[in-house]
Amino acid sequence: MNHQSLSAFIWSVADLLRGDYKQSDYGKVILPFTVLRRLDCVLAATKPAVLAEFEKRSGEGLNPEPFLLRAAGQSFYNTSPMDMAKLIGDSDHIAHNLYAYIQAFSPAVRDIFERFEFATQIDRLAKAGLLYQVAEKFARIDLHPGSVDNHQMGLAFEELIRRFAELSNETAGEHFTPREVIKLMVSLLFVEDDDLLSKPSVVRTIYDPTAGTGGMLSVAEDYMAGLNPTARLTMFGQELNDESYAICKADMLIKGQDVANIMPGNTLSDDGHPTRKFDYMLSNPPFGVEWKKVEKVVRQEHEGQGFNGRFGPGLPRVSDGSLLFLMHLLSKMRPASEGGCRFGIVLNGSPLFTGGAGSGESEIRRYLLESDLVEAIVALPTDMFYNTGIATYVWIVSNRKPAHRKGQLQLIDASVFWKKMPKSLGSKRREMSDEDIATVTRLFGGFEAAQLATVTDAQGKEVVREVVVQGEFPPAAPEGGKVRLKPLSRLFDNEAFGYRTITVERPLLDDQGRPVVGVKGKAKGRPMPDSALRDTENVPLAEDVETYFKREVLPHAPDAWIDESKTKVGYEIPFNRHFYVFEPPRDLAEIDADLLAVTDRIKAMIEGLAA
Repeated sequence: MNHQSLSAFIWSVADLLRGDYKQSDYGKVILPFTVLRRLDCVLAATKPAVLAEFEKRSGEGLNPEPFLLRAAGQSFYNTSPMDMAKLIGDSDHIAHNLYAYIQAFSPAVRDIFERFEFATQIDRLAKAGLLYQVAEKFARIDLHPGSVDNHQMGLAFEELIRRFAELSNETAGEHFTPREVIKLMVSLLFVEDDDLLSKPSVVRTIYDPTAGTGGMLSVAEDYMAGLNPTARLTMFGQELNDESYAICKADMLIKGQDVANIMPGNTLSDDGHPTRKFDYMLSNPPFGVEWKKVEKVVRQEHEGQGFNGRFGPGLPRVSDGSLLFLMHLLSKMRPASEGGCRFGIVLNGSPLFTGGAGSGESEIRRYLLESDLVEAIVALPTDMFYNTGIATYVWIVSNRKPAHRKGQLQLIDASVFWKKMPKSLGSKRREMSDEDIATVTRLFGGFEAAQLATVTDAQGKEVVREVVVQGEFPPAAPEGGKVRLKPLSRLFDNEAFGYRTITVERPLLDDQGRPVVGVKGKAKGRPMPDSALRDTENVPLAEDVETYFKREVLPHAPDAWIDESKTKVGYEIPFNRHFYVFEPPRDLAEIDADLLAVTDRIKAMIEGLAA
């Protein structure tokens, strides 16, 4: 059963709820019941052994938990003789039995259903006379991992959450990230880790501070298992939304991960892993969401701890907290002396350029680039996410850059690699294929400049697209056709994104047009500046300020000078500017000929109608 048919079957439960529940509340019933049935199926085979062990160890007066976990073969268990099949065999006592069944799970599982506030829904369904019918529906579904693997189950959860979010007018994209975006990020993370790819029984840690339903962690584990089946990835995460946290925790339980590594709460104000460092990290923080609720705590850490805390480089404007998550990840990097760390984070366009020299955003970019931490920034296609169609970028950050990447930043424009989806999902209308992901990964791994050659025939129809690495020759144009070249991968020195903002002053003039001179202190004998004529210039770091000033300013304002006390260093990454290709407009005669042809065709149609 694929995830679409599975989610459609589960969704049919909504027909029972219609009228007694608002559409926006369907998820409060369907999600916890789905998790319950999944856990029920997972434990079915070992149920008799667990019950026997429970009776034996309880009779001996021993703590039964370690024996039960071993008997269950999982990191959780249930000590009730009930299961979902037996529950529906006693319709008169279904509420009491269901509640007792949930209480018989191990503590980590009980926490999942507390996060769902499932007891409240049991009472509500019982009062509406629906509890038996809903339980009976779910008892019929086979959600055993042998029938529905973890990957399919994860996709089904995401599909359900997306549909419930649409019904309740919430933002589905806050809960999960499209799988192909995660695949791209994971492949970029692992592409240069030879030990991970080849060394037997290697162990690595991975962390997601905005874990959602655990999709990023799950894809990372699946990807690594495909590369090196003997390797083990220990997962850590934190999630604010209770429902997403509960699903993530359930998924980790079934995978055999330590669910104590998945923490609830707000990552920015209450770090769930304050002392840990990680080998890999992934994150898709919410775009453009203000952080006013946690402003007091964040500012206290910034001002009180500086670089000993998480937010030393600076603070972004309160209207967008995505760079706070980036700095949080910086603080979690395993030191380079212990093997280092690489992480990927999805951000919108504003962190690339928002804020002038000296602003919080600019200071964060300055810290990243002057510390040589950013390996690459990859532009994704628009319309890739469920809740927004805006441009998004994957930042790859590492404190263990290989020698050939030192001091440089790679920009990759992957916005051209997409195909249209057969059916839109919210704002998501496009997706990247496995071939697209492989191409982008190859560009990153090769660390080479490259162009995209688009070949069109005489009619202007695209014939082929080909990636042309620096040093290679582009394909030849067919007769009457063209070859258009567009930058795809570019390499820059870190310093190329830095600049100095200089303040240019002009003298204040009196009524006779003479400069007004200062009479006190340091300004004594010097011309006073006219604030109305004050201006600023951005000078690239690679260029000498005086040389720039003499060339660009003095020819137009011979009396100007630089107020050096106001000079600030800034950094911005104008991504689109580096990939813009000017296309000259069509020849006017060609446009006139097209217009004339269209006009003649319209006239002929009108004459035909008149006749």
